[in-house]
Amino acid sequence: MISRRNLVAGIGAGMASAAAGRAMAQSFPFKPNQRYPDPAVEILDPGFAKYRLYSSTLEQVATGMRWAEGPAYFPEGGYLLFSDIPNNRIMKYSEKDGSLSVFRSPANFANGNTRDRQGRLVTCEHSVTRRITRTEKNGKITVLADSFEGKRLNAPNDIVVKSDDTIWFTDPVFGIAGEWEGFKAKREQDNTNVFRIGTDGKLTAVITDLVNPNGLAFSPDEKKLYVVEWKGTPNRSIWSYDVNSDGSVGNKTKLIDAADQGSLDGFRVDRDGNLWCGWGSNGALQSEPVETGGHRVYQLKGKPEDVDGVMVFSPQGKPLGFIRLPERCENLTFGGPKNNRLYMASCHSIYALYVEAHGAT
Repeated sequence: MISRRNLVAGIGAGMASAAAGRAMAQSFPFKPNQRYPDPAVEILDPGFAKYRLYSSTLEQVATGMRWAEGPAYFPEGGYLLFSDIPNNRIMKYSEKDGSLSVFRSPANFANGNTRDRQGRLVTCEHSVTRRITRTEKNGKITVLADSFEGKRLNAPNDIVVKSDDTIWFTDPVFGIAGEWEGFKAKREQDNTNVFRIGTDGKLTAVITDLVNPNGLAFSPDEKKLYVVEWKGTPNRSIWSYDVNSDGSVGNKTKLIDAADQGSLDGFRVDRDGNLWCGWGSNGALQSEPVETGGHRVYQLKGKPEDVDGVMVFSPQGKPLGFIRLPERCENLTFGGPKNNRLYMASCHSIYALYVEAHGAT
């Protein structure tokens, strides 16, 4: 039997293995825990205890999706919007009555979503149109970016709006790499960039050396930009950058290394600067084949379900806590009337958990 992995971390470049596997994995289909505190919330460092609500349990608030992504909360309406990419639609979950409805279909295989400072939906359409759009209050859709230097964008993935109203997004190739999350198409950009859309509409490539950048977020004071490199070598990583006054970035530093088979995707930052990261198995194979039934075969390392959930790191990259989910978590956001309800987009479902942390924005 393959032993479960231990958590290894270092300050600055915290290296996390697949973690929280020392506790029992959540079962699927989901069955809520009936006892407090919820054993799905695991404290890895004493500093995380203050963020766990003793009398809060994990909830599955929506299910039936094929690949849930890009959750964005709208406090003025008390609802969550999120993408169901293979089904080519954006869904709406209402906190008021618990209803789930289709917000937009077709949605050009929308991936990341966010709310701008004026309460408008900003979306990454990562296939077909391959663009960034804003949905105006009257329902009109405004195209903010669809090309760079005369060439079509790859497949816009995740997105965030800074307090100065500039829009930052990642542009990997996932939406044009196959037929599941869109339509396979030819890549036109030489790089997979991180872009910034200025308030004047100008599109600038601020980071050009990452291989398939994915999730991104700012520190609470917006002096740091964090970006997931999905195809990082040897592991997926979160890079930290200093944000300059002119909108450029520098001082690239590895903050988190998803060692072993940990898989980083989307993440959010709380008011204290902690990073709440979507986490799960990346399907990593053993480097050496195993003899099984007289055949040499490759197998997954460990148990993938042991690492499905949300990993929480300090601003220095130290693992603080883990929230176990029955499904791999792709992305998440803070919401609710007090901005302390964590919504987790996880494969087929949306899970929610009240915590004593609040989203930075």
